[in-house]
Amino acid sequence: MTDADSHPLGEPGAERAGRIAALLAELRRQGIADERVLAALARVPRERFVSPDLARQAWENAALPIGEGQTISQPYVVARMTEALALTGGERVLEIGTGSGYQTAVLAELGATVVSVERHAPLARAAARLLADLGHDVAIHVGDGSLGWPPDAPYDRILVAAAAPRVPAPLLGQLSPDGGRLVLPVGPAADQDLVAVERRGPETVESRIGPVRFVPLIGRAGWPGREDEER
Repeated sequence: MTDADSHPLGEPGAERAGRIAALLAELRRQGIADERVLAALARVPRERFVSPDLARQAWENAALPIGEGQTISQPYVVARMTEALALTGGERVLEIGTGSGYQTAVLAELGATVVSVERHAPLARAAARLLADLGHDVAIHVGDGSLGWPPDAPYDRILVAAAAPRVPAPLLGQLSPDGGRLVLPVGPAADQDLVAVERRGPETVESRIGPVRFVPLIGRAGWPGREDEER
């Protein structure tokens, strides 16, 4: 693409490239050190995962609404959680909370085989269409993410994009005992910690990464909520 070319949403290529470069520089200043993660974020067209009226804000380091009362996470949070997974390529990853599919695409860009669960059927359908259009072969299911997705367990990594009151036992049970790693926010609405749990055989080691704020993980092993979401 030359400087005179335009991105499909109308933004000049040079301007878009500048926005991406500025975001990556900001993420580095905030402590994101894994260049593979940063490169994956740069390759995923975040503007495709938001509504057209928000496309010019897509490369800002901010969460944006995507419908169904949900948001596309701030790029820093996506980078931080992805970095915490310590992916090397080829891992089987369970993602809880597909949302727009942006985090899903980042995981796929890093060579993961991704299974994703979303409780909102309209979001799941839209994400599946977009990810397929971008060439990502991922499995998206509608269901209670707090219960994981047992048919494809165990998983090398599990990432949860919603806050649970505690580490859900079903997710721990689906985590590989051979060094499996689970990253999720834990805590009430206003006071959550991003936590990493590593499983080695029957033992688990939990570490705190830092404060975050996510929507609640609704489900039988999460927070109580409506059970009549559209399917």
